[in-house]
Amino acid sequence: MFVSQSMTREVITVDKETGIFEVHEKMAEHRIRHLPVVDADNRLIGIVTDRDVRSALPYSLFNDPACEEGKEKLADLTVGNIMTVDPRTISPGFTIQDALLLIQEIRVGALPVVDENNRLKGIISVRDLLRAFINVLGIGEPGTLLGILLEEGIGKMKEIVDAITEENVSFGSILVARYWDENKRAVFPYLLTQNVAHIKRKLKNMGYTLLDPMEWYLDQLPKK
Repeated sequence: MFVSQSMTREVITVDKETGIFEVHEKMAEHRIRHLPVVDADNRLIGIVTDRDVRSALPYSLFNDPACEEGKEKLADLTVGNIMTVDPRTISPGFTIQDALLLIQEIRVGALPVVDENNRLKGIISVRDLLRAFINVLGIGEPGTLLGILLEEGIGKMKEIVDAITEENVSFGSILVARYWDENKRAVFPYLLTQNVAHIKRKLKNMGYTLLDPMEWYLDQLPKK
């Protein structure tokens, strides 16, 4: 799935001359935390976040937004004074996996999406990625997550898939995670049924070790 299929296309933007109070109002009105800053040709020149606004506005103005004295002191403060210049961006042709890895790497909540001429095409946020992965993983439908310990080898995954589909059960998705032993993997099929007792028995009889997904913590994963 590509960024172009998951991004928000109708993006609220500002220019660098926009006042900080207008930015604050836009974010509150549209319930957003990131505003791309563009020039007259819709080319991206920066981004301003709610954190930037909070850092620039005194705490007293958040308690009393109508404080005229405080507003007068900051009347000349614009987006250009507080924005991040030349922010990291992503192309519409990148995948949502690329976006997720980049967001994790640079620790931001959203990425502007631009074309080869740096014109803004959209924005993809953590919320957009969550929605996309819920769709990809099929977990929007009722089902059950199983955990299976699997030895690496050609045909092993097919054996599990065949065993489950023989029971006329559909898959929402299958996740594969690294395991402590180098020659093993933890496999998590999401099955679109809540009646899985017979499937568990079948897998155990086939010699597979079942894992409890509820006890599978991220910090249990190998560090390397």
